[in-house]
Amino acid sequence: MVPQHSPRRARIAFSDSAAKQLENITSEAEIHALDRALVVVSVDPDVGEALPGDTAGPQLRQYTDDIERVRLLYWVTALRTVVVVAYIEV
Repeated sequence: MVPQHSPRRARIAFSDSAAKQLENITSEAEIHALDRALVVVSVDPDVGEALPGDTAGPQLRQYTDDIERVRLLYWVTALRTVVVVAYIEV
C-alpha cells in the first residue's frame, strides 16, 4: 500500500513591514499565537476572508483567529506562496 501524502503547504513570505513587526515580538505567547495562525494559512491559503478592494492588484485576505487573538493580512501569489503583509494582534 502506497502512503498518501498530505497536500503541499504554501510557502510563507513576509513584506518589509511584517518583518519589522516580527522583530518587535518578544513574548513566547505571541510567537506561539502567530506560529499557529501561519500554519493554518499555509495549509489552506483560502481560509481567510477576501477584503474589498481594487482588482488591479493582488487580492488581500484577512485571517482572524479569535482564540489566539491574531489577525493576519496577506495575499496569495499565483504559485500559492502566502505573502504576509501585516501581523496584527487583535
